[in-house]
Amino acid sequence: MKYKIAVFFSLVFLLLSCKNDNQKRIAENKKEMQKREVIFKNIEKGWVFYDTPVTEASEKSIASWNEWRIFLAELALKPKKTIGAFQQKSKALSKKVMALNTNIPYEYNKPQIKSRISTLITKVRLLDLFIHLDNIPDKKVTLLVSEINLELVSLQRQMDKIVEKSRIPLEEGESDLLKMMDTTRAIPNTPVIDPNLPRVE
Repeated sequence: MKYKIAVFFSLVFLLLSCKNDNQKRIAENKKEMQKREVIFKNIEKGWVFYDTPVTEASEKSIASWNEWRIFLAELALKPKKTIGAFQQKSKALSKKVMALNTNIPYEYNKPQIKSRISTLITKVRLLDLFIHLDNIPDKKVTLLVSEINLELVSLQRQMDKIVEKSRIPLEEGESDLLKMMDTTRAIPNTPVIDPNLPRVE
């Protein structure tokens, strides 16, 4: 009899403890869902890219620089509904930004442009990394979006500077001076040997 009473009380205790665990789990899940919802809203609000060219040079380069046009078009499409959509978008942006380095037009194939593209690549890849973390730092993601916008503006202004510089006409003799400064065209500096000096053979 005592044995049956002990088994009965242990079953009641077990059922009550399971019920408490379920309530705790439901409360934790609810908290986690609210937290993810807040993160989603913060990222959605901060996900605003400068997807239109801000300078004349950048606008003209869209016609000749295919990778640049594709990257800006990818920036223009804003994901909706879930964090997963933002994660897919950041992955696509990461792939498109890497392509910018491959086919830079000749007029922009300069160290100033390459360094800005490298910085832009780093920022977009960081965005991709942070948005794929389990615990997404929404403030860091929105900060990176604004930093990417700054890099986009910097890159486009540098393109504009290059175009403006190319429009400045050369002064008389400047092209000859540039040719003389070109080290690949220089005459090799070999010592002149006097034929009248005695030589040791």
